[in-house]
Amino acid sequence: MCSDPDSRPPLVPDAEAQASGRHATLTAADGAPLSVYLAAPAVASSIGIIVLPDYHGLTPFYEALALRFAEVGIEALAVDYYGRSAPPPPRGPEFDHVAHSHQTTWAGLQADTVAAARFLRRERGIERVYTVGFCFGGRTSFLLGTLPQLDLAGVIGFYGWPVGAFANDSPAPADVTSQLTCPVLAIFGGADAKIGPAEVALFEAALAASPVDHRVLSYEGAPHSFFDRAQREHAAAAASAWAEVLAFLGAPAPPENG
Repeated sequence: MCSDPDSRPPLVPDAEAQASGRHATLTAADGAPLSVYLAAPAVASSIGIIVLPDYHGLTPFYEALALRFAEVGIEALAVDYYGRSAPPPPRGPEFDHVAHSHQTTWAGLQADTVAAARFLRRERGIERVYTVGFCFGGRTSFLLGTLPQLDLAGVIGFYGWPVGAFANDSPAPADVTSQLTCPVLAIFGGADAKIGPAEVALFEAALAASPVDHRVLSYEGAPHSFFDRAQREHAAAAASAWAEVLAFLGAPAPPENG
């Protein structure tokens, strides 16, 4: 199970809680409508991140996550995948996200990300662009690191499927690590019932043979989708994951009190 309607991302310790968010519609590189949620810090940033949701699409979890990034001085743009097959969010509980995830294509996901990166650079003045994704989005984030035209500063994946076939025609990340052009941060749950230690080990071995810096973390006892404020028993793993992500991004230091 990925994020459910009540899921919310963990808070960032010592974050500066000054950020604003808004919905917008962009046009993907292939002409499709692209629903996004833009979260901006109070002070303009040179660092931006594209947030790639799980297969539920652009839900409140990912809008809140974008705001968490903005609260630490990073501009964030959360995207929705389903503009080619569904009306824009918000969507009701009857929305069949599994069926729509199978209607996505690797070409369409690339077109969405090209538009998101272009918006951050041209409209928001972002200099360093990263991606972060979860499950479906984690796999996509890993793969986007193979696209030199995106000129990404790094890619982050939480419990992204690293091997084998998936919902669409995208390749397996472990099969294309030789094509990576930027650093990779891969985060997994050690007790993930979907992505086991063998799959993580295969991905780590493939990354070790790649030309880029990488870091693979597996949190003992943590399940799939542990990065959720509601899962209080995994709060330590979530806090550690936040620290790893912010270090990877080179996030600005929080302002001193007083």
